[in-house]
Parts: sequence; structure tokens; C-alpha cells
Amino acid sequence: MSDKASPKVWSSNYLFLLASIGSAVGLSNIWKFTYLAGENGGGAFVLIYLLSLITMGIPILAAELMIGRRGGGSMVSSMQELSKRDGISRHWKMFGWVAMMGVFLILSFYCVIAGMTLDYTITSLIGELNNLNSTSAVSYYNDLLASPVRLMLSQFAFVAATGWIVAKGVQGGLEKSTSWMTPALFIILGALVIYAMFAGDFSQGFHFLFNPDFSKITPKVVLAAFGQAFFSLGIGVGVMLTYGAYMPRTSSILKSSIIISLSDGLASILAGLAIFPIVFKYGLSAAEGPGLIFMTLPIAFGQMPGGGFIGALFFILLFFAALTSSISLLESIISHLEEVWRVGGRIRITIIASVLLWGVGLGSVFSFNIWADFTPLDMIKPLEGKTIFGLIDYFGSNLLMPLGGILMAVIAGWLISKEVSKNELQLKDDRLFLLWHFLIRFVAPAAVLLIFISNLVG
Repeated sequence: MSDKASPKVWSSNYLFLLASIGSAVGLSNIWKFTYLAGENGGGAFVLIYLLSLITMGIPILAAELMIGRRGGGSMVSSMQELSKRDGISRHWKMFGWVAMMGVFLILSFYCVIAGMTLDYTITSLIGELNNLNSTSAVSYYNDLLASPVRLMLSQFAFVAATGWIVAKGVQGGLEKSTSWMTPALFIILGALVIYAMFAGDFSQGFHFLFNPDFSKITPKVVLAAFGQAFFSLGIGVGVMLTYGAYMPRTSSILKSSIIISLSDGLASILAGLAIFPIVFKYGLSAAEGPGLIFMTLPIAFGQMPGGGFIGALFFILLFFAALTSSISLLESIISHLEEVWRVGGRIRITIIASVLLWGVGLGSVFSFNIWADFTPLDMIKPLEGKTIFGLIDYFGSNLLMPLGGILMAVIAGWLISKEVSKNELQLKDDRLFLLWHFLIRFVAPAAVLLIFISNLVG
């Protein structure tokens, strides 16, 4: 592999879209969406989730892509460029640094969870998950968490795969990998949905997802749906900003944002259609919470015809979804390090960053076993009882991402002029631009602020 980085520009709008959709569609769409939908009444949650993608997700995603293309670099350098071109305070580069460090922490624990999908993929293929019952499925999951060696090995393998792709550059790594992984992800999802039509209780699963019970709509359900839409797109921490910096001028930001957001929503819906019919067919609970994927579904896979193969296919899907997202997270970090850290090229920078990532991630690995009782910030009430994994997740997902989303909206809606925004978005329809400008100024930041406050007090 040559140490010469590929040019930092997408070869085509199609490949940009595949990479961006792959970035957006991750574990959150398949793992988190399904258990949140199960816990929050199904159809009512799904309806609000889809509405939130339109009213909050698309405007903020368009804003982040716009800032990235205008800034033309990493999160930090884009803030510096906007300071020169648009007169925003030079202190905004601190937001870039904080976001980049936040991405690093988020990725450190994300690789641990993603490594678990790799472990389950391998054990599914060799038949270790066959014929599990409720007791043995829980026992298997707990045994995995209790083994630091297994978690470390799977985490290392996942970090290595992520680093290997990113080291090859935008065109040589990101484009080549997502050009087949993103379509494969949707093909596998489609195959699992078709399987669920014949092997599961599809009518009940469909009814659960698309027949909203409006009596179940509560402030908690609304906040959960908006939060899921926000987190599943991965906006607010500069990842999509970095992808936007590589966009050619011929690409429409708003059209791309709509395609990416709707594809993200489609992936979540397909995951629900693949999972809930199986859950209902085998008398399992849809409201199992985070354990739905790792403890509940293996029980069903062990009972159904061809369950060993279907289980392996499902966990391969999770692995692809995790990998297409992790490479975008790492790319946003490497993009800035290349600008400021001259240590011998992209490959060496990526190796160093990956080793550090794996080392920091060990804190999350040990949080499930040998450091399970280590809760270092018990003196602070909201952080009481949180392990290192819990603290990183709390600061990254609950605080940094929502705060970043609000700040992205402030920059795009209030600090960059309307003329510049309209030119960057390439919108000829004044009404469409005014609608986006209203949403990015008022509706989207207000929605994210509610999520932020809910996370603080929750």
C-alpha cells in the first residue's frame, strides 16, 4: 500500500452519497432504533422519528455539509476558514478541537460494541449460537462481557479494519469500501425482511411499526424519537462536515441531505421489519431494551429454520453498519491530524491514531469486567454510578453531540449570511430556502436543545 494519500475529493456525487449514507447508517439504526421502538410503543415512535428526520435532521445535516464545503477542511480548519471568509470569531476553532476530541472518545467505545458484533458473527458462523434458550442466551452475552481478552481481541480487529480503510485515503479507502459495503448493507437488510415475511409474524410486525397508537405519544416518546433521529444521522460533531469538505461544487447539498436522511430512515424501518416479525413469531418481547439484539434475537435464530445462517447474516449486517460509520468517525480525526501533524504521511498518522484509539478503548472494555465497580465520578450526582464506558457515552452522546448540533445550527442560521448560505446551498427557489433558514434558525436548534436538557436532567 502506497503512503501517498488519495486526493481529498469525492470521485462522483454517487460515491459521496454512498459514503455518507454508510456513515449515517450504523449500529444506531439497527440496534438502538429497534429497542427504542419496542420500548416506546412502535408506530407512534416511528411516526415522530420520521417527522423529526424531516424537521430537524435534514436542516442540520444540510448546515453541516454546507459549513464543511465552505470551510474546505477538517472541523478545526473549517472554523478558521469561516473566521477569515465570513467574519465569525476565531475562537470557534475551539469548538472544532472539542468536537474532534469528542469524536475520538465516541469512537473508542463504539469500536468495543462493534467488536462484539464481529464476535457474534464468527460464533454464529461456527454454530455456537445454535439452540440457545433464554437462559443460555443471557449467559453467553454475560460471558462475553466478562472476558476482557475476547473483548480486546474483537475490539482490536475492528479498530484495525477501520484504520486500514482510512489509511488508504478518500478515493483509495473510503470510496472503494463504501461502494460495495453500503449497497451490501441494504441488500442484506432486504433479504432479512423477505425472510421475515415467510418465517416470522410479518403482519403483527408491520402493524406494530405502522399503526400508531396516539395515546402512547408522551413527552418521553417524542424526545426519544427526536433523539434517535439526531444520533442516527451522526450530526453535530463534524463527521459530516468533513465529508462535506470533500464535496464537489456540482453536488447539491440540500438534495444530498434529503437522500442521506431518508436512506437513514429507510434503514431503520427495514431493520424493524426484519426484526419484529421474528420477535413476535417466537413469543419474545419487543420491549427488551438494549439486550434485544444480543440476548433476545439469538434465541429466535436458534429456533427458526436456517437460523444459524440467518443469525450470521444478521450479525454481518451489524458489522458492515458499524464499519461504514466508524471509518467516517476516524476520517474526521485523521483529516485534521494531516493538516497539523507532519510525521510521515497518512498511513503513519492513521497507525498512531488507531493504536491510541485501541488503548483508550480498553477503558470501556474493562468497564464490563475488571473495572465494573470503578465509578470515578460518584461525587457528581448526574455521573454517580457510571463506569468509564458510561462516562464516555454520557459526555459524547448526551452532551457533546446535542451541543454540537445546536452550534452547527447557530453558525449556519445566524453567523453565515443568508446570501452566502443560499449560494452554498445552490437553491433557486426562494420559498425552499426560507423554509430551510427558518428550520435551521428556530425549529432544529429548539428540538436539539430539548434533547440536550432532557439528557442533563434524565
